[in-house]
Amino acid sequence: MADEEIRPEESSEIVEAGPISSWLTEQGFAHEIMERDHLGVELLKVEPAFLIPFCTALYAYGFNYLQCQGAYDAGPGQPLVSFYHLSKVSDNADRPEELRIKVYIPRDNPKIPSVYWIWKAADWQERESYDMYGIIYEGHPNLKRLLMPEDWVGWPLRKDYISPDFYELQDAY
Repeated sequence: MADEEIRPEESSEIVEAGPISSWLTEQGFAHEIMERDHLGVELLKVEPAFLIPFCTALYAYGFNYLQCQGAYDAGPGQPLVSFYHLSKVSDNADRPEELRIKVYIPRDNPKIPSVYWIWKAADWQERESYDMYGIIYEGHPNLKRLLMPEDWVGWPLRKDYISPDFYELQDAY
């Protein structure tokens, strides 16, 4: 057993860089290439500290539309994730070029720069991620609760969230 060889089919698969990732690497932007999504769209992982220069470069490259920004909780003890779905929309494009970005944020200090100043569409989407997961988007002009009452305590979509014990007035009798 100690002399077993690692066969090619047992080794981890190497993810090839796509055209956008290659361009970012040529420009000196650090990122990690993740496996493409189910539609074949490139998926890149970026550190929170590099998000603004990274997104500014992508905007300059032509990614002028933020399709979606959201967040999810990877599980108790795991980081929170903020994700961005970008499109490069042009006049003569039959199919817009797309890119997905993920930023992993520590749950004990969930702060990340806001991309609102690059894509205005991030306004309410970042507010929803703040409201549900407690991710603080630094530099956002109006970061306040969107769906929950202003005095709500906690972040209801986190997996470690403990629901308050409510009862209706009619249940008291």
